[in-house]
Amino acid sequence: MIRRLFSALLLAWALGFVLFAIDLPRPAGNEYTDGIVVLTGGPGRVRRGIDVLTARHAQRMLVSGVDRRVRPADIAAAYHVGPDLLSRIDLGRSAVDTRSNALETRRWIAAHHYRSIRLVTTDWHMRRARFELRQVLKGVTVVRDAVPSEPNLLGLLREYHKYLLRRGAALAGR
Repeated sequence: MIRRLFSALLLAWALGFVLFAIDLPRPAGNEYTDGIVVLTGGPGRVRRGIDVLTARHAQRMLVSGVDRRVRPADIAAAYHVGPDLLSRIDLGRSAVDTRSNALETRRWIAAHHYRSIRLVTTDWHMRRARFELRQVLKGVTVVRDAVPSEPNLLGLLREYHKYLLRRGAALAGR
């Protein structure tokens, strides 16, 4: 009985991981949202957000989890952003992980009274990031805009386990 239960759990874990690894989220289309939220921590994320903001597919952009030493001028120089566009980019400095990204995002959305956002993060990180946002946002449409990557097996395993642990913690009320 215990061996069958263990086997069933192992099979469910393995099938879940295969689905997690082969069905990574993709970039979004050109749909309009009120705001863009970019989670720091991976290459191409800020660039993707700036490209979407430049194309006027949103009003403003929050870059969540920015190091306290980064100034708006650093963003302008690194991404060749002019003053008009820079005035529509907010740097969030309170987030240190995906859960606090969600809380920082909730405050930003409330301050601007937004009803829809485009979430920009790396493809392998999107499921957990979106899950965290769903935990704290009600009545806000979240469009997934994944930045494609080439994750290695170890990185995917690590993220899959973080995702499973976070879902389990949420079930336990944490």
